[in-house]
Amino acid sequence: MHLLRRFRIPAVFCALAVLLCELISHPFAEMGISDDGPYVVMAHTLAATGHILYTGWAAPMLVWQLVLAAAFVKLFGFSYSVVRMSTILIAMAMAFVLQRILVRANISERNATFGTLTLVLSPLYLVLSATFLTDITGLFAIVICLYGCLRALQSITDNSAIAWLCFAVITNAVFGTSRQIAWLGILVILPSTLWLLRSRSRALLAGSAATLAGVLFIVACLQWLKHQPYSIPEHLLPDIFPFAHTLGEFVHTFLDIPFLLLPLFALFLPQLWKTRPRIRILIAAIALVYLLLAIHLRYTHPDFLLEPTAGARGGWVGVHGIHEGTDLLGEPPILLHTGLQILITIVSIGGLLGLLASFLWHNPSLAADPASTGTSYPAVSWKQLAILLVPYTAVYTLLLLPRATNLLFDRYMLGPLIVLVLCLVRYYQHKVDPRIPVAGLLLLAIMAAFGVVLTHNTFAFYRARVALAAELHAAGIPDTSFDDGWEHNFDVELQHSNHINFPTITIPAHAYIPTPQPSPFHCHAFWYDYTPHIHPLYGVSFDPSACYGPAPFAPAHYSRWPYATPGTLYVVRYTSPSHP
Repeated sequence: MHLLRRFRIPAVFCALAVLLCELISHPFAEMGISDDGPYVVMAHTLAATGHILYTGWAAPMLVWQLVLAAAFVKLFGFSYSVVRMSTILIAMAMAFVLQRILVRANISERNATFGTLTLVLSPLYLVLSATFLTDITGLFAIVICLYGCLRALQSITDNSAIAWLCFAVITNAVFGTSRQIAWLGILVILPSTLWLLRSRSRALLAGSAATLAGVLFIVACLQWLKHQPYSIPEHLLPDIFPFAHTLGEFVHTFLDIPFLLLPLFALFLPQLWKTRPRIRILIAAIALVYLLLAIHLRYTHPDFLLEPTAGARGGWVGVHGIHEGTDLLGEPPILLHTGLQILITIVSIGGLLGLLASFLWHNPSLAADPASTGTSYPAVSWKQLAILLVPYTAVYTLLLLPRATNLLFDRYMLGPLIVLVLCLVRYYQHKVDPRIPVAGLLLLAIMAAFGVVLTHNTFAFYRARVALAAELHAAGIPDTSFDDGWEHNFDVELQHSNHINFPTITIPAHAYIPTPQPSPFHCHAFWYDYTPHIHPLYGVSFDPSACYGPAPFAPAHYSRWPYATPGTLYVVRYTSPSHP
């Protein structure tokens, strides 16, 4: 046990588990995936020229993420996969640090490893770790800041506390340049930590000075970003606020959380029948309302209350087992059929109700002293954790409001998931059972397997699209005449222009040029206005009869674990023979 603690073997195991799952899933595809195509182009440009040049599709700042990726390009040569490997490295480092955070929060090594793996082997984390999006790199800035703040709280001397506070400020300032919301570490978590350290005047004064320096750094960075050509400005307040739609987006997304952390929430299922009869009746009434609401909405909102609730509408973890935001023609084959969705929903929402029952039924005999968990670190009280984490979670949620007025994607939940993992594992250890049961480990393995399947299928799907584009190119069809989905179209557009034709670009003035409406006799590309160089004669589709029917090109197949039947993509005509 001493060797395990000395060499941080459980934390290393968490990091290596992420790498192993990624290698099994084979996450390689030479095209943009979701928003990351323009970011990859920026990394390539930085490696080649030494300059950060925005491309009209980057609201995130991206800076340190680009610097790391450019170093990978310098070392290994350019490819989409090489750039994305930098994200996997960060995902591994974050798994290591997160396990240490949970241990520092008075969670046993075994339970901390379980909690960490619940998140880092979840399908959402695994698939995002294989892309060049900013979700993982931005989350790392929060996690490393939280670690520094915990170390400051547990420091015996003022000098040690000051050193860890400075560490938290510097790392959050630098790593936060990938995604601006990550600066909530400096803006919220560090002030919360300083409040907890207010009785230590020297640490408070030095920490306040360091935090102020961090704030000034943030202001300078935002001013720099504001003046960069082809960067996309963000607005804290939405132009319109459709209340019902916004509320629906939050409900969709928050109900997805028990599924994303299913091994952890399922641990609370037994609490449903361990609680008092009165509480069981209340829980049964809530479950009945949920069921009746699902039945009532089964036609108008068929995906509303079946897990994964946030997978549709552009999410990453959905019923089709691939990225749901590709907006191709036709309907992709289903991975999670209705019966399996119902089972997943019962386990996920049942675990949520079990957690509620556990909250309502407080058994003093189950309470445990946080200091008696086998860890040698100073105790951190629930009150201290609340002061440290609740303000961050509240502000993070408020900042999602502008997104929720349109679409709230499941990947936006990564920030709150960190807080939930820490709190739920600690609560389970102190109030329910000091050890995670074997059933939890089994569920963890199942969800990790699903994460590997989802990541594999997603990249296999993108490789099939690359193969179709290569087939048409070999046949003499220009890339600008083939609609391979908006992600590939962005890649092609940036080969013919230095920016995406996005309407909110303010610098340079008049960079956006409206694109004429396409002919009503032609099918058109999704977001055709953003890619004016794309004039498709052909497009990719799940349905061979879409638009004007199949084109004389061979379809492309992609593997769909665990099924033997592959998925198939077809090339269809975008123009009518009678209206060439």
